[in-house]
Amino acid sequence: MIRTVESEHHVPAPVLAAYSYCETVTAQQARNFAYGIRLLPAAKRRAMSALYAFSRRVDDIGDGTLAPEVKTARLEETRAVLARVRGGGVAEDDTDPVPVALGHAADHFPIPLDGLDELIDGVLMDVRGETYETWDDLRVYCRCVAGAIGRLSLGVFGTEAGAHGADRAPEYADTLGLALQLTNILRDVREDAEGGRTYLPADDLAKFGCSAGFAGPVPPPGSDFAGLVHFEVRRARALFAEGYRLLPLLDRRSGACVAAMAGIYRRLLDRIEREPEAVLRGRVSLPGREKAYVAVRGLSGLDARHAARGTVRRRVR
Repeated sequence: MIRTVESEHHVPAPVLAAYSYCETVTAQQARNFAYGIRLLPAAKRRAMSALYAFSRRVDDIGDGTLAPEVKTARLEETRAVLARVRGGGVAEDDTDPVPVALGHAADHFPIPLDGLDELIDGVLMDVRGETYETWDDLRVYCRCVAGAIGRLSLGVFGTEAGAHGADRAPEYADTLGLALQLTNILRDVREDAEGGRTYLPADDLAKFGCSAGFAGPVPPPGSDFAGLVHFEVRRARALFAEGYRLLPLLDRRSGACVAAMAGIYRRLLDRIEREPEAVLRGRVSLPGREKAYVAVRGLSGLDARHAARGTVRRRVR
């Protein structure tokens, strides 16, 4: 039976230690997500940190310098660990704190752990060096590496009892994940190119004369790079608009968490839109004080109310 509330005193000491490790990983490495996760009550914060730590491990394998065949083997080993978590085969005193924490979180929240299998599938796409002809192709990848994270997180957040449209919450969570991932892709276009990766759809690149790629700090000769960026920004904004319908379905603290994480990425998207070529000169980011401000807005409900008003306006147009 899944319990959703548990006192600190009922969490075994080895499990609390495992959670503490995951929270440290989250605080040190989740440059944007940590601001939202901090707004959650303790049990949900710990569960989200466990999800992040496991996901970070998968991503680090994909982004590392190992040979592709070694990465593939490591990812399948990680999938086997996930299968042990799913089957309840991880002991509280296991020497690896991440599956200990994840297993405990999955026992107390209805987390759809299959989403982590999807994440592994998405990272394997990176390892194979897959490219994407169309947005529909890229959407499949984004659903694996980000939409799945949205649905996993929803398992921790839950929805408000009696919330109208709650049955569509997984769809909205998935779509919000796509919005965040497309923003990531725009932000990292130069860094990914230097690593031999191209994520933006080939037909979009061709449409704007950018098929030559982004190996340097200036756009390809004769290209309309700004046009390409603005095109993708509009796509991301549409995804944000749809995904933000999730917020009214969540309790206040969970809604604040999502509003903070999504708000940071929306502001990042605004910055990219204002100066498209900046992404070719280096990673575009927000200062810590601005991220903290967005988190405060999320906790106050300002972003949730703003998103809800935007949804209403879109419906009446």
